[in-house]
Parts: sequence; C-alpha cells; structure tokens
Amino acid sequence: MFGRWLGNRTNRAQRTSPLAAVTVPPSAGVLSCRVLDPVNEPVRGAEFAVSDAMGRKVVSGGTDPFGSFMAAVPAGDYRLAVSAEGYAPFRGSATVTESGHAPLGDVTLQVAPPPQLPQPGDWEIEPMHSSIAFTARHIGLARIHGRFNTFAGALRVAERIEQSAMHVVIDAASIDTNVKMRDDHLRSADFLDVERFPTLEFYSERFVHKGGSRWAITGALSLHGVTRTVTLDAEYLGLGNGMEGETRAACRATVELHRDDFTVSWQTMLARGIAVVGSSVRIDLDVQIVPKD
Repeated sequence: MFGRWLGNRTNRAQRTSPLAAVTVPPSAGVLSCRVLDPVNEPVRGAEFAVSDAMGRKVVSGGTDPFGSFMAAVPAGDYRLAVSAEGYAPFRGSATVTESGHAPLGDVTLQVAPPPQLPQPGDWEIEPMHSSIAFTARHIGLARIHGRFNTFAGALRVAERIEQSAMHVVIDAASIDTNVKMRDDHLRSADFLDVERFPTLEFYSERFVHKGGSRWAITGALSLHGVTRTVTLDAEYLGLGNGMEGETRAACRATVELHRDDFTVSWQTMLARGIAVVGSSVRIDLDVQIVPKD
C-alpha cells in the first residue's frame, strides 16, 4: 500500500514538474517564465525571444493563456526579451545548465506611455515615404504582391482624435505587380475597369482606440462602382522629424477585402477545380503624414 502511495506521489510530481512537458536532451535544460501585467494578471500572447551570448536568436514564441512560456535550449548563457502591445519591453538574462531548470519566475511588464498623437489640424499623406500594397493568392499556392503607385490623402485631426476624418484617393490605373500583361488585365473590365472607375476612394470619420497604439478606422470604401463599409486594423507609430526637421507622423494598417463584395468577380478555374485568383485580397498600408501647408 505504501509502495503504491509513494509511486502515485512520484507520478504526480513528475506530471507537475515543469520538465515533464518538455523533451530535454542530456545537453540541454529548460527556461520558464510567467508574464504578468501591473495588477498581476497574466499577459497572453506576449512575444518571448531568447538569444545566445553572440546575439543569435535561439528560440521565440508567445506566452500561453496563463502568461507562461517554456522552452528547452542547449546549456549556456542567454539574453531574454519580452514584449507585448501596450507594455514597455523587458530584458533579462539567464544561465541554463545541462538537465537543469532555469525558472525566471514572474516578469511584470509595465504599461508603456502611448505615443504622442499628431496636433489638431490638417495633415496630408506624404507619398514618397508611404505605400499602399496588396497581396492575392494565385492558383491556391503562391501569393502575388502588388501596389498602387499614385495616391493622395488628407487627414483632419480633431481635438478629440476619435472625431478626426480622413479621405484617400487612389489612381486605379497605377496598379503595379511588375508584370505588364498581368497589370493590363487587372486594369481591364475583368477586374478594376479603370476606364469606368478611374479611382478607389476611402473616407472615414470614425477612429476607435483599441488600446496601446492600436486603432480601428472604419469608413466607406468605393471600388469598382460599389461602396462598402470596411475597418482598417491600424497601428499608430508616433511622431518624428524628417531630414529637413519637418514633423511627421506614421502608421501602418491592414484590411482584407473580398472581391465579390465589390463585384470584382472574374474567375477561371484550373482543371483540378482550383481558382486561379483567390477570392480575397489583403491590403497593407504604410503611411507617413505631414502638416498641410
């Protein structure tokens, strides 16, 4: 009876040991950590990067729903970096021994101050340092990348940023995938039909702060003669100064569009039933704005 009790106790200890969940070669050990916010709540999805003494990344990943991270690494000295949206980065170090466990314990991330917002007033997109790019699936395997070379935009920043407004106009004929035959097809009536619909336009007057540097920008997108409501998932990057000392603000944003929503429905199928062009297109924007003269 006592043997069974001790055996069960040993099994429970093995199951609850941090090493039990990780296969560890003899020359390796385990790093573990729990990431918390200032009120001791776990930070899920925090990015964890482990580099060796030479600065080479050894392993990276995200914390689980309980804020925990665990990885087996070769024995040695390591540098650690932990980051999460809205928090100041954490950096530390650890030494892992062979068959050992290096618990870092609880790492508390401090809330980062939000980046300074642009001053109220009229701003405009600076096209030389901005881009509007897109990605579409091709034959169910590869991805085709392209961009629009000509566009303009204005942003009226309100005293309360949530009440700001933005208007962007894109020259549809400036579409560029670096293949002339494909670009001509994209300009044709099968796709953008640039002769009938020479521009794409986006107008928004709804800016919603999602926390940290994240914003949702909801507005009306007019494309191919159809207007739909779309929401950009945006990250505000802050203020800076250009080469001539001018003030600049920057952000990046993404949105996924479904072609059928805008009646851009041309399609042909391969013999095995796979669409040549994917049904959705990912749009990626990297934008810098400057005060309007």
